[in-house]
Parts: sequence; C-alpha cells; structure tokens
Amino acid sequence: MGLKIKGIMSQKKGEKTCGKCGSAMKRHKGKTLDGVEYIYFKCHECGEKLVDIGQLREFVQNYRTMKSYNVKVSKWGRSLGIRIPKEIASKHGLGDGMEVRVLPEDNGFRIIAEKPTEE
Repeated sequence: MGLKIKGIMSQKKGEKTCGKCGSAMKRHKGKTLDGVEYIYFKCHECGEKLVDIGQLREFVQNYRTMKSYNVKVSKWGRSLGIRIPKEIASKHGLGDGMEVRVLPEDNGFRIIAEKPTEE
C-alpha cells in the first residue's frame, strides 16, 4: 500500500490512483495563465485533477521570481482605465487601438487580447 496524501494514493513514482473513485489517473501537461508549465494527473472516471506537492513548491518559487507591476487606475471620461506597461504589451502583442476582453473573476479580472480574425 502506498502513501495517501490529500486524496492521492501513490503506488509507484509517476503513478496515481484517484482518491475519490479509486480509478487510475493519467498524466497531462498544463500551463498557467502566466505561462508556467506543469504536470498534473486527471482521473478520466470522475474528472478529479491533482498536482503533486513538489510541483507546488516549484510554482511558489517561480511566482516569487516573476516580475509584477503596480499601475495606477485613472479616470477616463465616465470609465476607469489602467496603463499596460510596454514590456507586457510587447510580450502579448498588444497595440494601440486593439480590442481586448475583460473577464470578471472572484478576486479581480483578467484581460484577454482578442486574436485578429483572418479574412
């Protein structure tokens, strides 16, 4: 019998069994919104997804070294606006006059650059 941690039963390194339904979990690759790649395991029976503790430590280290920006909110007409730093705009292909989508989230919002439609 393996070690059970937060619903994960690990028999051998790299193999996981779902703590909810007991089915085998398959390894997948994912990427955070900030572009950090990670490996996770997904149960194809119940849909449970898990990341191991070693990767969580790695995430914390990556996020500590990522550059963050403080920007000021300004009133523009009847709306509020923020300036996007040049480094971020360049990295994500943003330019003057481009449209973006603003998605409200529980702790803030996310800005998604609309991909130009090909004619």
